[in-house]
Amino acid sequence: MSSASVSLRGVTVRYPGADREAIAHVDLEIPAGELLVLLGASGSGKSTLLRTINRLVPPTSGTVTIDGRDAADVAPPELRRGIGYVIQAVGLFPHLTVGENVAIVPELLGWEKPRISARIDELLRLVRLDPARYRERLPRELSGGEQQRVGVARALAAEPPILLMDEPFGAVDAIVRVELQDELLHIHERLGTTIVFVTHDVDEALRIAQRIAVVHEGRLEQVDVPLRLLSHPQTTYVAELTDASDVLRRLGLLRAGDVAIDGVPAAIEGNARRIDANASLREALGRLLIDGGPLVVIDANGARPRGILDVAAIGAALRR
Repeated sequence: MSSASVSLRGVTVRYPGADREAIAHVDLEIPAGELLVLLGASGSGKSTLLRTINRLVPPTSGTVTIDGRDAADVAPPELRRGIGYVIQAVGLFPHLTVGENVAIVPELLGWEKPRISARIDELLRLVRLDPARYRERLPRELSGGEQQRVGVARALAAEPPILLMDEPFGAVDAIVRVELQDELLHIHERLGTTIVFVTHDVDEALRIAQRIAVVHEGRLEQVDVPLRLLSHPQTTYVAELTDASDVLRRLGLLRAGDVAIDGVPAAIEGNARRIDANASLREALGRLLIDGGPLVVIDANGARPRGILDVAAIGAALRR
């Protein structure tokens, strides 16, 4: 699947009769293949900003370009067929089966039936729904999490280079929400689609984003990678929104393998407890506080020891 870059230059949106801009002079570059999260409180303008990309909200001024092409020069139906769009309410057609819902855009694009059928099965497997069990079901027969998975599959059906997601997991419970976040990360890793994801949930943003753009009163406060957003907030608003002093949040973004001390003494290797290199320092610290230490950090396949980790190493990582 291809991906596309998105560039917003001086994008401003002012609704008729409003006393201020909903979006004010936003400049934002989104490289092809990035997973960018727009983070902000309700009413901050983040959803409006997202919708300028597929022109559900046309900018009052400024330009949105996709792979160098001005979105204003593309007819809205053509533009939107090339951009996947997922919302909190899902919006599945209740009278159509799961398979028929996923097939909508490919059918509009004139794909042949065998290709559409194969694509339905491929996407249902991608979102961890067995085609044999789910293809002929109606939306009312699905749980909220399953409906969201179908919504993602439908948005990806025509292989769009860009996927827009507006608070997509806000209506499901916490456990299902984490599962859906994991599925999104799996999809992004596999397909490399450019994803712009809107949320007001700081922990969700920190968990999934490659970069986070904090939106406040229609303006960008800071655009940064998650760890730097926490460790170096550029404004008071960003610091307060992210609770930048929260050490546990920072620990959740650092991996054991990134801070392990090279070398495993023979006296330790046989007796010490082990931890996966991809585990967070938050998990590692909990293990150390309960079980003692140090921990032997191993590669993801569980074969090769990478180094050791103790409380002192975690403290040093935070200070860096």
